[in-house]
Amino acid sequence: MPAGDTKKGGGVGRPLFSLFKLVDRVIEVSGQAIIVGTLAATFFALLVNVFLRYIMGDGLAWAYEIHSILFPWLVAGGIAVASVRAHHISVDVLVSVLPAPVRAAVAILVNALICAIAVTVVYTSQPIVNASKFQRLSEIPVSQYWGYISLYYAFTCMALNAAMNVVRLILSGQDAADNSPVSYS
Repeated sequence: MPAGDTKKGGGVGRPLFSLFKLVDRVIEVSGQAIIVGTLAATFFALLVNVFLRYIMGDGLAWAYEIHSILFPWLVAGGIAVASVRAHHISVDVLVSVLPAPVRAAVAILVNALICAIAVTVVYTSQPIVNASKFQRLSEIPVSQYWGYISLYYAFTCMALNAAMNVVRLILSGQDAADNSPVSYS
């Protein structure tokens, strides 16, 4: 393979693809940690609440509200993992019949649009997230801001992943018909 060739992760693209692989791994692991953490915390709160309700006759009031903070983070973690693994919902029946260069162009366009939309969501959600600082849950003195900032995490991960996919597709020349995450090893 010539030194300047960027096909299949060789030459100039190899260090960049290695960096992208690391970023993907960080996004995936952080998403997995968020999913496991939020599920464990929700389960534990509900379990303790059930025991206290049946043993003492009264449960934890905050256990009914904690999901308002944790559930958005659960969804955000799922979004991050799905974007890295390319396990999001897609309909590609028509795209799969197109010639390879057109499929690649469509993949680049779709990823560019995903990136633009995700960045727009992050930018336009700032007033809502800032307003949520003043919304408090009734039973626990926690601002709903902590749930709303999951928007930033989820859509930043999506934008970053989509932008890296655009660069990967441009540099690797990989066939866009491959539905697995872009290979760069």
